[in-house]
Amino acid sequence: MSSIPSTITPDAAQFIKDRVRTIDGWPQPGVQFRDITPILQDRRALRTLIDLFVQRYIDAKLDTIAGLDARGFIIGPILAYELSLGFVPIRKKGKLPYKTLSQSYELEYASATVEIHEDAVKPGERVVIVDDLIATGGTMMAGTQLLKRLGAVVVEGAAIIDLPDLGGSRLLRDRGLPLYTVCEFRGH
Repeated sequence: MSSIPSTITPDAAQFIKDRVRTIDGWPQPGVQFRDITPILQDRRALRTLIDLFVQRYIDAKLDTIAGLDARGFIIGPILAYELSLGFVPIRKKGKLPYKTLSQSYELEYASATVEIHEDAVKPGERVVIVDDLIATGGTMMAGTQLLKRLGAVVVEGAAIIDLPDLGGSRLLRDRGLPLYTVCEFRGH
């Protein structure tokens, strides 16, 4: 269990959830894609979202925010800026120009590999890893494993959306990663 206090109010969480667009059958039949772009387009929603994350981590004594490719690159740098921290990208394989470490994982309908620069964090750095949502947990687990291989302390995983029926949040918590999510959607 994380020692970081929860700052989600029911009104703020519902405000964010109400702005998530669901797209049925994308990227393939049977999938309900949870689209965060309406949050990004709405200045109040984006501010509310970032404020929730900032209030969560303002006193957490963090060193770095790590963001997962690709939508973690949207929220992560804003959060890092607001907290006066650095930002570390964890990218899809072949996208980083320097020496990297790699980690493969399974997605809900494919497999993938992510990479991190081998000098992205120093041993002992306290990191929060950020993405838009948690589905099967594969991407966040792979990113967490990369950070730990570099010696970082992964304080928490953070996401806007949890899809608990896909089992990712349970998997991550069972493997010792505390999670903070703003809202959840049942079903796929």
